Amino acid sequence: MLEQTTLYQEIYQQPESLGRLIELETVNIRTLAEAIRSREITNVVVAARGSSDNAGRYAQYLLGAANRLPVALTTPSLFSIYQRPPRFAPGTLVLGISQSGKSPDIVSVLAEARRQGQLTAALTNSPGSDLAQTADYVIDLRAGDERSIAATKTYTGELLAIALLSALLAEDAEHLLSLHEVPVFVQQALEMNDSVSQLAERYRYMDACVVIGRGYNYATAFEIALKLKELTYTIAEPYSSADFLHGPLALIQHGFPALVVSPAGALGEEMIRFLQQLRQREAEIVCISNDPAALAFGDKQLRLPQLPEWLSPLVAVIPGQLLAMYLAYAKNFDPEKPRGLQKVTETR
Repeated sequence: MLEQTTLYQEIYQQPESLGRLIELETVNIRTLAEAIRSREITNVVVAARGSSDNAGRYAQYLLGAANRLPVALTTPSLFSIYQRPPRFAPGTLVLGISQSGKSPDIVSVLAEARRQGQLTAALTNSPGSDLAQTADYVIDLRAGDERSIAATKTYTGELLAIALLSALLAEDAEHLLSLHEVPVFVQQALEMNDSVSQLAERYRYMDACVVIGRGYNYATAFEIALKLKELTYTIAEPYSSADFLHGPLALIQHGFPALVVSPAGALGEEMIRFLQQLRQREAEIVCISNDPAALAFGDKQLRLPQLPEWLSPLVAVIPGQLLAMYLAYAKNFDPEKPRGLQKVTETR
């Protein structure tokens, strides 16, 4: 039974693991926020791979919007392979994000940052890892043992840790209060389990699709596409809705599947215009949203709870996790053993 798989259980552990992160790590994250203020940090560089890289995309939008900090994703190969590390600008926080904390290329970025005298921090589910030992500050994701190859609860933990850092750095009591509701929002999203299971049967023979998001949910598009690739072997390409109009729109023809993440917020009108274009080209749209106007364009609708746009990536990814799991099952693939993959990937 699918309910007995590790992946299923870990997806459903997310409300608990996120609540534990808030309870046990807020003090540590506040200490990091104080260090950022005292060191007069003016920019952030994120070192990550895979799902953690997608968490970095969320950091680009949230720390940029809420904290006015420019955030860049680094190029680890310059540090580990080419041995030509860039010079960090004064006042840089170098943030390593890695579930295992074992990948040598990510560790090398933080090691070089410390050599250059920059502030370093690690978000990891392994506080005893090489990455954690290299960083000045360590935030434990508190996700517990994650054994499934497809990251789920560690990914949402990374997003929550970033959101907590943003709120504490801004000293934003309203944002901090909203974050305490995240476990409830995630639990509500898990209640669409049966709807997603039925949806998977519809797309059993899908071999290609696009996943679209923008703004805060640019990260969500990448993460859902990654889950579809690694669990169902579907050619799932992630795009910003803006980038998609610059050429990839030509992919769309009658019945082509497009998963669109479009929660209510500042991008609402822009996304409605985008959905109109997909409809005109006869795409088959799966809409993940809490905006009735956006959901109306969906051939299939996955309704999110009502929550602020900046928080939506922590919840909008849940139906994507469920869809990838159920679609793997529908295609007769083992979600516990994606071909050619292992839990910890160490790149140099």
